[in-house]
Amino acid sequence: MLLLGRHLDDTWLAFIGKDFQPIPTWQKVNSGSPSGRFGHTSVAMHDSLVLFGGINDHGSRQNDTWVGQVACHETLGITLSWGLLDVAPITPPPRGAHAACSIDDRLMLIHGGIGLNGLRLSDTWVLELSENLCYGAWREILTYPSPSARSGHSLTCIGGTKIVLFGGRGLGYEVLNDVWILDIADSYWKWVQILYELHNIPEGVSLPRVGHSATPILGGRLLIYGGEDSNRHKKDDFWVLDISAIPSVSMQPTTLNLAKMWRRLRSIGYKPKRRSFHRACADHSGRYLYVFGGMVDGLVQPAESSGLRFDGEHFLVELVLQL
Repeated sequence: MLLLGRHLDDTWLAFIGKDFQPIPTWQKVNSGSPSGRFGHTSVAMHDSLVLFGGINDHGSRQNDTWVGQVACHETLGITLSWGLLDVAPITPPPRGAHAACSIDDRLMLIHGGIGLNGLRLSDTWVLELSENLCYGAWREILTYPSPSARSGHSLTCIGGTKIVLFGGRGLGYEVLNDVWILDIADSYWKWVQILYELHNIPEGVSLPRVGHSATPILGGRLLIYGGEDSNRHKKDDFWVLDISAIPSVSMQPTTLNLAKMWRRLRSIGYKPKRRSFHRACADHSGRYLYVFGGMVDGLVQPAESSGLRFDGEHFLVELVLQL
């Protein structure tokens, strides 16, 4: 798990390894660049990170692309060296609060976000990197229909061939609960919306959210955690989205009774504070979820100048199979 700070240029690393580590040890990695920002995205590709965009201290949206190479040395320990990626001549418009994911350790996909003048975006872009990670090429994916403009949503790659988009905040500041799938198995990429009725899902009224995490877990499923509703009330619920319950992503958009597609999980044990805009990742087995930080309700520490309240808690979620 790697984190790049909001309005800061510090980078921290928690080494999990191949074996289960209930309490990872955080280490600050001296990397220098890129400049401090928030609302950026960073995805892992092999032993490297690819970072795009974000919003700086002055509120300016960015559209720079960086590659950070992680290395482990016997004497120096873990190091991270950033370099600005050469992506000329085409780049996505500047933005922050967009969503991103990596595809098969070779591509980076981004969608939406908040662009110039605070306008929410609806475009989809893919970045293909060279084998030596010295340069890359951005291209826009133009399909119809496609997900509407939004920010604070999630993009997650499942099985290396399907990208799942969920939730976010729309143009009218409404909080969304729609599900879209981008099937990249064929040469022609196309967004398909999976329509469903909230009233067919037990407790489905609580599904719409923004600022949640969406993490691949065991069985090729997606674990949704936290976020906030349209009134900025934080959430602490867990939902599993099982795309195997969808008959076919190549179908035309139609409303189906997909009650089995969504399932709310019951949580026991320690109860962290409700949160949104946190970060989460799973270990190699897909059974353990690590969650860090986020915005919380209540005064955990003195509010930032923006009035936002952040939490530095790091906790572990174990997924238990019930027969």
